[in-house]
Amino acid sequence: MITKEATEVAPAPVRKTPEPVRPAKHRRSWDEVPRWHIYLPLSVYLVFTLIPFYWILLFALRPAGSTSLVPWPITFDHFEKVWTERAFGTYFENSVYVGLATLVMTTLVALAGGYALARFDFKVKNAFMLALLCSQFVPGALLLVPLFEIFAELKMINSLGSVIIAETVFQLPLSMILISNFIKNVPYSLEEAAWVDGCNRLTAFRIVVLPLLRPGLIAVGSFAFVHSWNHFLFALMFLNNQDKQTIPVGLNTLMSADSVDLGALAAGGIIAAVPVVIVFAFIQKWLITGFSAGAVKG
Repeated sequence: MITKEATEVAPAPVRKTPEPVRPAKHRRSWDEVPRWHIYLPLSVYLVFTLIPFYWILLFALRPAGSTSLVPWPITFDHFEKVWTERAFGTYFENSVYVGLATLVMTTLVALAGGYALARFDFKVKNAFMLALLCSQFVPGALLLVPLFEIFAELKMINSLGSVIIAETVFQLPLSMILISNFIKNVPYSLEEAAWVDGCNRLTAFRIVVLPLLRPGLIAVGSFAFVHSWNHFLFALMFLNNQDKQTIPVGLNTLMSADSVDLGALAAGGIIAAVPVVIVFAFIQKWLITGFSAGAVKG
């Protein structure tokens, strides 16, 4: 006989919904530092960095003979003077030609040499790498006499080609080392897969490896361009005529033993600096990526 108590079903126990576990908040080390400890040194550094630029702009934009600390009224007479009277237009064209030619030649030769160092093994490879590294300790002034003798025999003195070759030779060791490290970071299996699909070595390099080297190529090319743009010694020694000079030598002509035209010198410095600043503004992302990748040995 079933009793009433037995027929009653006991209520199911109520389960409490567990509260979601919140991940513990990790405090970063710089969060514990007061912000002014960071902003104050950066502000001081920024002031010391910007003061020379402001001083150059001041001399370039204010009228000649003015002692005002504010460039007002603004004048562009100094820019017109250096561009026309001091032939800075010709210097600018020559510097662009030398910089672009050095960029192309350095990148192509370093790409071929870097690929050989990264993908092939040969007996003197370690000795060759050591020679490339040791060449970075040789100052450019020591290369002047042998290079001058070579260019004199080749009848290339007072030719922009001599400066381009000298700049390329000076830039090649470091560029080749960087390019070889870039290529080592590209898996060799990607090239092997392209070979299996029917590509030869050159086609596999062009299709598979070369697109992955864009940050490295931009880094190496920009470094070669900027160095050749700012280099003074080779252009001074190998070029004699004024119509063949580059911007660094042109800036030197604005200074004499008796006087210095500060306004013209400041305007010439801005003309020399603006193209480099524009180039770095556009390639900054690839430049940082390229140098960080090239610093890692595969």
